[in-house]
Amino acid sequence: KMATNPPKLRTVISDNERLLKLKNAFEEKFGESPQFYAYAPGRVNLIGEHIDYCGYSVLPMAIEQNILAAVSVNNSGTITLANINPQYRDFTLSCSEEITIDRENPKWHYYFLCGVKGIQEEFGMARLAGMSCLVDGTIPPSSGLSSSSALVCCAGLVTTEANQKSLSKVALAEICAKCERYIGTEGGGMDQSISFLAEPGKAKLIEFQPLRATDVKLPDGAVFVISNCCVEMNKAATSHFNIRVVECRIAAKFLARARGLDSSRLLKLAQVQSELKASLEEMLALVDEVLHPEAYSREEICQGLGITSEQFSTTVLSSNTQHVTHFKLHQRAKHVYGEAARVRQFQSVCEGGGADSIQTLGELMKQSHASCRDLYECSCPELDQLVDVCLKSGAVGSRLTGAGWGGCAVSMVPSEKVKSFLQAVRESYFLPDPRRAAMEAQSLFVSKPGGGAAVLLEE
Repeated sequence: KMATNPPKLRTVISDNERLLKLKNAFEEKFGESPQFYAYAPGRVNLIGEHIDYCGYSVLPMAIEQNILAAVSVNNSGTITLANINPQYRDFTLSCSEEITIDRENPKWHYYFLCGVKGIQEEFGMARLAGMSCLVDGTIPPSSGLSSSSALVCCAGLVTTEANQKSLSKVALAEICAKCERYIGTEGGGMDQSISFLAEPGKAKLIEFQPLRATDVKLPDGAVFVISNCCVEMNKAATSHFNIRVVECRIAAKFLARARGLDSSRLLKLAQVQSELKASLEEMLALVDEVLHPEAYSREEICQGLGITSEQFSTTVLSSNTQHVTHFKLHQRAKHVYGEAARVRQFQSVCEGGGADSIQTLGELMKQSHASCRDLYECSCPELDQLVDVCLKSGAVGSRLTGAGWGGCAVSMVPSEKVKSFLQAVRESYFLPDPRRAAMEAQSLFVSKPGGGAAVLLEE
């Protein structure tokens, strides 16, 4: 099934209010009808935070919120991008000019252009088909639900379809994961993979190198509720995210050297584990043995790795982490190996499906949040407060989801408590604050696992 291409679905546009609205807006703007539509869903990661770029499996599900685009292909020699939301400006480029993406200035259309450029390079197309494209997104931006990756995936799918090319879901996911790096985010590929590989009603265990997705059946009797702490976090505009990527890279090199491995070619904590053929428990013990909890200075790292300060800047740091002077290696590696173990446990509890499985999964989610907060330091006071409110309101487990530093929490709530849970969270977290109260409608919702990216054709 994984080798298949994203589906092309025949749809009666007039039966769907959102599609009809998008079609009408497209006709008004471009003076013609769309030839096809494409969408890519956002996702919520149930467990496994900040470990995909270290080489470890994660456990997300797609959500119903998505990026939807209406497209017509033409001979104009230009690509015109527009957004239903007036705060995002139109953008036009010539089909023959080279696509440039400004990392210093992450505007919405640059995410779209990442997807276009990825497909263009995959097929070595000198000249792309001209097209007009109108985008409508229902994923709250900067909320940790992967709105930016969904936009890149939607653009990759649109470009493939508009240029009459064909790619499998896996190939599209891999291309979109790579090309999102043009905007400067060194992610691991989870967001793009679930956006293409999701199936309705199922979460997925996603493994990397090679990319594969395994169905995970979530327990009956509980649902997942997403709540946004209303603090925005833009990964591309800040260096928090890439600093963690670099800290994990350095930790991997220190652990490899301590065990006599060639650290120059090892970049990921998972690679060190597989070279040593060690268990995650053994890796956690190795972290305690080799790395000290105090932050490491640049000098200490260069000395420990036997490299010059210049080599450190060019081979270890990324462009937006050159300013960092101190690195926490022990805490970051400890989080990654611990979280990787929790993902495996979460999967096996779902497979076992025992009577107390909901409680056990809830415990794993709580441990995950504590590790993100204390060891990875990717939470924020509002997220911690929100997770606390969710647990007091009846969730069996709650944790930040997505990169953190703002954005959303995901909570596992017994089905019979959902109504009272939503009311309690509304009253304790959203209503006391006018700004949060205004955002509440799109910031607190029950999420069912949705399907993956698709092309829609009008019946």
